[in-house]
Parts: sequence; structure tokens; C-alpha cells
Amino acid sequence: MLNHIADFVVHFDESLAHEQIEQVEDSVRNHACVVSASSHERTPHLMLIAYDPKCTHSRGIIDVVKGHGLHAARVG
Repeated sequence: MLNHIADFVVHFDESLAHEQIEQVEDSVRNHACVVSASSHERTPHLMLIAYDPKCTHSRGIIDVVKGHGLHAARVG
């Protein structure tokens, strides 16, 4: 079995507290097609998300992020 995983970075326009970032990460991780979601304390305005592209696309995941009232965009 061959697994295909894609990833992308999300940029948040807003400055978020650590707790807010954790909430967004948890919400994204709960998406059925997401493998991982994480940000680094040095770059809290960026989140790396890995997902199964056969199951969803990055726009669907961005919609989850925007569901938190954030202005977010895919980087690259």
C-alpha cells in the first residue's frame, strides 16, 4: 500500500495566544483527512499541516482554520 501525504503552511494575519493556537491545531487535527498540524513557538503565525490529498484539498482545511474567525492563507 502506497500512502500519499501532502503538506502546506498556513499563515495567520492575527497574533494568537498559545491557547488559541492549540485550539486551532486541535480543530484541524480533528479533520478526518489531516495527519498532523503544528506550529513552532518562534513562528506562531505559521502552521504546518500534513494531509491526505486523496481525501481532501488544502482549501477545505483552510476553511476549518477560517471557521475560528481567522484571516488565514496558504503559503507557497
